[in-house]
Amino acid sequence: MKKIRGRQSTGKSFWDDEYGKSGEPRGRASAHLAISIQPSEDLEKFTRWMEREHGREYLNPISSVLDVGCGNGRNLIYLAKEYGMRGVGYDISDQAISLAKRQRDQGGQKLPLVLIARSIAEPFPLPDASQALVLDMMVSHFLNKEQRKKLLDEIARVLKPGGWFFLKTFLRDGDTHVERLIEEYPAPEEGSYIHPEIGVSEHVFSEEEILDDLAPYFSVHKITKSHRHKANTGAKRRSMSIYAQKIG
Repeated sequence: MKKIRGRQSTGKSFWDDEYGKSGEPRGRASAHLAISIQPSEDLEKFTRWMEREHGREYLNPISSVLDVGCGNGRNLIYLAKEYGMRGVGYDISDQAISLAKRQRDQGGQKLPLVLIARSIAEPFPLPDASQALVLDMMVSHFLNKEQRKKLLDEIARVLKPGGWFFLKTFLRDGDTHVERLIEEYPAPEEGSYIHPEIGVSEHVFSEEEILDDLAPYFSVHKITKSHRHKANTGAKRRSMSIYAQKIG
């Protein structure tokens, strides 16, 4: 087992530092991440698929979306501008929420988005069956197994029957770089490692594992998987995006 090169940090302190740098005048670069204000390409692909399959049944001004780990709000802002959706965004980082509010209010626009700095490991202050769509985009892999189970319970609770869960997360299958990380920087949970630079635990799912976790709540309609890691130097981790509909 190798030593962690970076300092140990809490999730909150790391993300406050990252978003604090990205929001400074003259755009001092984030230490580890390229933080964009453009919507995720994977989310745009999902919304195009949703329009082909369902029109705007779920993507419309009377529908609400919850983004768990909304960061600077870029994906919620895209959904509000493109489809008129209302939304709620949670993020553990005060700096991220500050940036999200700044983006939301830019130019005097009045986007119907509520943005709150809070942990997603605790129950949500939202009514049952109140959301048409929930986003978890590269967030819940920072939680441990028990926390992930509670998060899925909450996501299923707040989704309307037939509502959609868009999940993007790391994929272990076929990723030799991840296998090296798990071997060299193991975390207590199987399939997890301590990130050598950040110092926090990250979990990497096999396709079988994530489908088993989702099965009690959701019907999975589509899975897309990244392949660019194969053309990379080996440091880029593989990801998958899952289009899941709440059962019932």
